[in-house]
Amino acid sequence: MRKLQLLDDQHLVVNFTNGCQQSFNQLLNRHKQKVYAFIMMKVKDPDVAEDIFQDTFIKVVNTLKGGKYQEEGRFASWLMRIAHNLVIDYFRRAKRMPSFEAGGNDDDDFDVFSIIRIPDTNIEDQLIKQQTHEQLHKLIAKLPKEQKEVLFMRLYADMSFQEIADQTKVSINTALGRMRYAIINLRKLMEENKLYVSMSA
Repeated sequence: MRKLQLLDDQHLVVNFTNGCQQSFNQLLNRHKQKVYAFIMMKVKDPDVAEDIFQDTFIKVVNTLKGGKYQEEGRFASWLMRIAHNLVIDYFRRAKRMPSFEAGGNDDDDFDVFSIIRIPDTNIEDQLIKQQTHEQLHKLIAKLPKEQKEVLFMRLYADMSFQEIADQTKVSINTALGRMRYAIINLRKLMEENKLYVSMSA
């Protein structure tokens, strides 16, 4: 098992297609936290997230076993793209889309405190945090959807800029630029609205 942990994704994929189930287990263990976090942040429902998570890896298994996998060297990006597409399918069936796609419903927006951290050591701090939370939701809703999306993928789903670029089908420089402008624009909005908190970029 220790030997499998040292293999990269591509070699694990090859091993699995050759019949090594433990190689798939290693792939699952390596990526499950990121995939689940990505899905959960979009759907905000543990039961739905679990269903989509299971469907994601069922599709992965079927594709690999069917010999249809053609993303050599890009397994992580391919995996996240499958999860992303299944989330989109879920929202289409439910006839609603998450706010960074549709552009601005506060109730569907991602949790800003995955990127904005405020200490809450006492009741007063907690009240301030709640009020700030509401204000920040309104400010983030004003950002272009591409900037909100890259903020979420980078800071919550812990995706690399290469993975973000692959999933959103843009160059890595474009992904980096969107992140940079998202932080710049959010800080400007916060200054304009006299909202001062510590931001983690």
